[in-house]
Amino acid sequence: MLETQIEVRVRYAETDQMRVVYHANYLPWFEQARVHMLDELGFPYARMEAEGSMLPVIHCELDYHRPAMFDDRLTVTATVEKIPKLKLEICYRVERDDVLLTTGSTTHVFMSPDGKMMRPPKHILEIFKQALGQE
Repeated sequence: MLETQIEVRVRYAETDQMRVVYHANYLPWFEQARVHMLDELGFPYARMEAEGSMLPVIHCELDYHRPAMFDDRLTVTATVEKIPKLKLEICYRVERDDVLLTTGSTTHVFMSPDGKMMRPPKHILEIFKQALGQE
């Protein structure tokens, strides 16, 4: 399993009038964790795009267990369990002091700059295989 974590401090602008995090604001945190994961793998997202691979989200899910509030310090964990073939699936957990607040997932496809789905480039597959211990 491949896992990474980021820390997030809830900004006032991310909350509603009750100081509860607005539901859609979890998705940018998921993106931050995803980009951080690629950085940790030594293959930054910007490099992937420069080499001709895009990774758009084609599906996302979120389940809200407890609310996050203004000024909370949160841990966002991103996990990949399978080597991507056509799709890359990433699962997320958002916690405050070991209390589970939100779970979710995003599904991505590898796409060429002209918008055509493609298989992941071999060197990207190798990075995931190595990180998942499936060389």
